[in-house]
Amino acid sequence: MVNVDGSIFIQIVNFLFLIWILNVILYKPVRNVLLQRKGKIAGLENDIGTCSEESKKKKEAFSSGIKEARTEGLKEKNALLAAAANQEKEMIREINEKAAAEMSALRDKIAKDADEVRASLLKEVDVFAKDIGLKILGRVV
Repeated sequence: MVNVDGSIFIQIVNFLFLIWILNVILYKPVRNVLLQRKGKIAGLENDIGTCSEESKKKKEAFSSGIKEARTEGLKEKNALLAAAANQEKEMIREINEKAAAEMSALRDKIAKDADEVRASLLKEVDVFAKDIGLKILGRVV
């Protein structure tokens, strides 16, 4: 059994003293560290939330920038294609005009040459007729 004598009061005082020392040396610092860690974790969670929101905003801004760039690029591409088509039409028109002018000049030259040949042949028609008549009939006509 437990003897109740003066040593029990000493043990109670000793127990309370040890609890006080443990509280000062061990429990309070551990609780302070836990509170600091809890505060740090809360701060980091806040930072994570802020960074997540910022990253979403930046991602949306990037996506909209990409869409704008694609739209702008498509407009520029279409403008360049239209300009190239106009330039192609202009070049074809110039080539056709040049070809038509050359064809006209060539036709004029051929007509002139044909007229010259016709005129020279008309001068010699009588001679040819006499030669043909001589060969066919065997006499001079």
